[in-house]
Amino acid sequence: MAGFLSKIFGGKKKATGGGIEDVVCETLDGLIERGGFELTYDCKIETEASGESHLQIDITGADEDLMKEREGQLIDAFQLFLQRAIQHRFAEDKTKISIDCGGYREESNQALIELADKLKGQALEKGKSVYFRALPPKDRKVIHQYLAGDDRVKSRSIGEGLYKKIKIYPSKGGQQADAADDSAQHSD
Repeated sequence: MAGFLSKIFGGKKKATGGGIEDVVCETLDGLIERGGFELTYDCKIETEASGESHLQIDITGADEDLMKEREGQLIDAFQLFLQRAIQHRFAEDKTKISIDCGGYREESNQALIELADKLKGQALEKGKSVYFRALPPKDRKVIHQYLAGDDRVKSRSIGEGLYKKIKIYPSKGGQQADAADDSAQHSD
């Protein structure tokens, strides 16, 4: 096992050849082989206009369900491991790695958006704050970005540490706009 980790993290020598995609594929092959997983993957690297690179990895295979268990913790673990391996081997590189397995990320994000929409409706209906359960940063980001598209509500993270609750509350301007819309509809 030490040989595998030194291969990933480079031991005493730094990467001499091969790009980020090669290192990621080599590392992922090692994880899959040593973990005994029945998985395959497809890598796509995209370079944005800003010059930042994004490596998207889609995993498929017989062990997809295992990857998706416990809210995708194994997917997150693979992603974090690969990101750390890249940071160690290519300290100056800012390539972002995203791993998905059988569309799990999209399904998860959609479920979060549906729940956020329901809570947004409650906040607007009652005119009071409602709270979303404690979530990790990546899930909070999805919710905050979704709610930012509606001027009638605002959201913010509440709490300490990695997992924080989300407070969803009516914005003052949003309530006045709703009242103006209601009065305009009644005057017709």
